[in-house]
Amino acid sequence: MFFLQAKGFSWKELMLGSEEWQFIPEVMIRTLVMFSIVLISMSVLGKRGVRQLSVFELVVIIGLGSAAGDPMFYKDVGLIPAILVFGIVIGLYTLVTHLVGRSQKVEYLVEGKPMCLIDEGSFAIENFSKENLGQDEFFAELRVKGVSHLGQVESAIIETNGEISVFYYEDEDVLYGLPIMPGSLMDQVEKIDQKAHYACVFCGYAKELSPAPVHVCPNCSKTKWVKASNKRRVT
Repeated sequence: MFFLQAKGFSWKELMLGSEEWQFIPEVMIRTLVMFSIVLISMSVLGKRGVRQLSVFELVVIIGLGSAAGDPMFYKDVGLIPAILVFGIVIGLYTLVTHLVGRSQKVEYLVEGKPMCLIDEGSFAIENFSKENLGQDEFFAELRVKGVSHLGQVESAIIETNGEISVFYYEDEDVLYGLPIMPGSLMDQVEKIDQKAHYACVFCGYAKELSPAPVHVCPNCSKTKWVKASNKRRVT
């Protein structure tokens, strides 16, 4: 306690900063006003603004949050400038949404476009490399949807909001594919000792391989393989 007093410690500064106790009711009023404005703004934006967010929608939400937060507890930030910011952000959102609905080019520019990541049980390598998505993270997304190997997946598409849409093969049409269960890629081989179905570790391309010192994947030119699976999905 003596040390705190010697250093000029103040409970008032700790609790209120540079403000006085009289500022507390003003904080409550400011918070009530800004909360009401946020609520009204989200109602104006509609359901599209509160579901899974695209990059554009996320920018709007961050802008509104920043505009709402500062006036709640900074005395030198007035409510009118904050309300003006809200009006501008909502106006821009409405304008851009209108343009997105009228022009596919604007839509792709603002929100991006869906991208196919798996096609007929193998990675669409060029598309996958464009996405900021790690293989382990992607496999985890597929496992959540009941996928245990890529041969069960006819196509997988990453949507503009980051969600993964998966379209499955019928049970009788399931292909051999790259297993994606935890630890399933640990037993990688380059030399094939026995004839069986294998999948390329890099791209997921699967085929029956005969014994040989090296097999080069015709899809990506890599040489690492694991035994493929053709199990049906259990739902």
